[in-house]
Amino acid sequence: MASATSKSYFWKGFRDGTPFVFVAVPFGLLFGVFATEAGLTLVQTMAFTSTVFAGAAQFAALQLLQDNTPTVIIVISALAVNLRMAMYSASLTPYLGSAPMWQRAFAAYLTVDQSYACSIVRFEKEPDLSVPQRMAYFVGSVTPITPLWILGTYLGAVLGAQIPESWALDFALPITFLAMIGPMMRTFAHVVAALVAITVSLLTVAIPFNLGLLIAGCAGMIAGAQAELILERRKTQS
Repeated sequence: MASATSKSYFWKGFRDGTPFVFVAVPFGLLFGVFATEAGLTLVQTMAFTSTVFAGAAQFAALQLLQDNTPTVIIVISALAVNLRMAMYSASLTPYLGSAPMWQRAFAAYLTVDQSYACSIVRFEKEPDLSVPQRMAYFVGSVTPITPLWILGTYLGAVLGAQIPESWALDFALPITFLAMIGPMMRTFAHVVAALVAITVSLLTVAIPFNLGLLIAGCAGMIAGAQAELILERRKTQS
């Protein structure tokens, strides 16, 4: 019965993660095209996308490679872009932290924006789920995305310039993040963090190597934390 229940949560996760397929495929195609244009071979491209498995960091590193940016800046920028994964992991730990080590290691590899966005909403909505049910849901949410992301990258790398520009694949990146961020704007502090990050990123767009994004991310987190503290103080005083 427990197994059947976990299986049902796997399929719930699969169903919730399926809409992201419509952005994962063009996103992967776009990365494959950009990677080959940057001079990576097919093997290098597939190794990159399979081992890193972090779209935003991959694009950031690729762009910096094309700009002949020093390696240390590329590494720092990619790590900084992926710092949000550390926050995702910390946020998921209360829900998945008691799972077996091999499952947590597997989940760490599969932690992406989409699996986190789906899972944290489900876990908060259903706090009584067992750890196997949560893990089944988490894996289910990323199952439709992972193989198609890798397949999209392969097709982009193989087809390259044959993909018509009219397909406008670059729409996938902003659409993906808008679809994920929208449902997560559940509190005033979340909205403050997002607005401050957007404003600072626009003000720092001229800073080289996209370092403005790092500044904007830090500013957004600080602003969100401050907003939450102020709201908590007001609740305590009232």
